[in-house]
Amino acid sequence: MSGMLSDKNIVVMGVANKWSIAWGIAEMCAEQGANLIFTYFGERSLKSLEKLISDAGLEGAMMVSCDVSTDEDIESAFKQIGESVNGIHGVAHCIAHANKDELRGLYMDTSREGFKMAQDISAYSLVAVTKQATKYMAEGASVITLSYLGGERVVMNYNVMGVAKAALESSVKYLAHDLGPRGIRVNGISAGPIKTLAAKGVGEFNEIGRYFKEKAPLRRLVTQREVGNAAVFLLSDMGSAVTGEVMHVDCGFNILGY
Repeated sequence: MSGMLSDKNIVVMGVANKWSIAWGIAEMCAEQGANLIFTYFGERSLKSLEKLISDAGLEGAMMVSCDVSTDEDIESAFKQIGESVNGIHGVAHCIAHANKDELRGLYMDTSREGFKMAQDISAYSLVAVTKQATKYMAEGASVITLSYLGGERVVMNYNVMGVAKAALESSVKYLAHDLGPRGIRVNGISAGPIKTLAAKGVGEFNEIGRYFKEKAPLRRLVTQREVGNAAVFLLSDMGSAVTGEVMHVDCGFNILGY
């Protein structure tokens, strides 16, 4: 089926490079006819995004600066987007960050500042973004975010990010409850391990990947485009009755008891 997002304005947040899950989502949304709007943070992010957009033949896609650690910046970014397009139909929140040093060793050694930052950028930003984005959304619109199994279970070296993802997944449910009466849906995608720039910060990520491929029912890693396909479903009318869910796109790994 094609054209599932035709004439839909979809905001994609968090594209770092061509290996980003966010970019996989953007590619699949574009293939389904979406009008893409990208947010970026900093000059380096902008240059990388400009090249990706050019290489993909998506010239004309809107790009807006947004620092999700600042409420005023989020409000300003979505005001700019909302006043430039005829409504926002979907937001893909693909933003998470923690200090690399917090992603190895013992979780109890997490610093207070490291905990605060991981929660602020990785979890609270969804709340703040949703609050501003929904000012320009009508019934049928959709918000999605990205999680990982480390938010449900202990995953080696995921530490403070796992706790942030747990808060993120809980926020998905509360936001879905808030926005359900308006016909706006909020869901998450819990993707299997993918070799992104962010994943490289997780200690012994290659070992985690090898174990995943050995044990996952499909015996392989998931791809960015497969996560993108799930995102298209949740952002489109095909997922019109789905809200408050965290969909696992991980080759079945989450069903295992070991």
